[in-house]
Amino acid sequence: MFDAVKVKNECVQWIKDFFENNGRDCNAVVGISGGKDSSVAAALCVEALGKDRVIGVLMPQGVQHDIDKAYMLVNHLGIKHYEVNVKNAIDAIIGAIPSELALTDQSKQNIPPRIRMSTLYAVSQSCNGRVCNTCNLSEDWVGYSTRYGDSVGDFSPMSTLTVTEVKAIGHVLGLPAELVEKVPIDGLCGKTDEENLGFTYAELDKYIRTGEIEDKAKKEIIDRKHRINLFKLQLMPIFDSGIEVKA
Repeated sequence: MFDAVKVKNECVQWIKDFFENNGRDCNAVVGISGGKDSSVAAALCVEALGKDRVIGVLMPQGVQHDIDKAYMLVNHLGIKHYEVNVKNAIDAIIGAIPSELALTDQSKQNIPPRIRMSTLYAVSQSCNGRVCNTCNLSEDWVGYSTRYGDSVGDFSPMSTLTVTEVKAIGHVLGLPAELVEKVPIDGLCGKTDEENLGFTYAELDKYIRTGEIEDKAKKEIIDRKHRINLFKLQLMPIFDSGIEVKA
């Protein structure tokens, strides 16, 4: 049984402790998409730090059809927010790639989240901030994030929580149901997360927590994705020279 109230309170205290030890006067900077993850992350930060120490950054790529949900969140929480349209930066990078180098679709799809993370850090460093990672355990388990894009940050409150658990905490926090239950779309190719993954989050979450899954074909997909994407969750490998450091 998942105790959403207990875990929410523990997570709020963890955020307080992080800022006490890593920036007592700093602000939490959160990229706001209008989906459940950024909504819950921002709400947790507000409860931990107060709304005056949380800054939301909206980063549409041109016209974002659901940006109203992002504004719904920042208005609901009453936090300071900035809108930075990243379309020109993304187009400039793609346009600057030499014509003889044909960018793959995956390369093009991963440029926006990396530009967004650069934007978040630009805002953060200008606002005495710490960037909040908004990934959850379900996405991390199958590598459903962009390395050096949405997979990074300075602190991560939800990386040990499944999608199901994040949603439960969102309801406990009193967030609008249409934000918590919003069907997640990857924002890269226009498909829903579950269309891209080949299984539902409910199936994945049950498998993660119980080891049980009825569809063996989906089990193989999940296991394979988990195996090949583990590198995203690990520190960059470094060569050990064996030379002693005495400092």
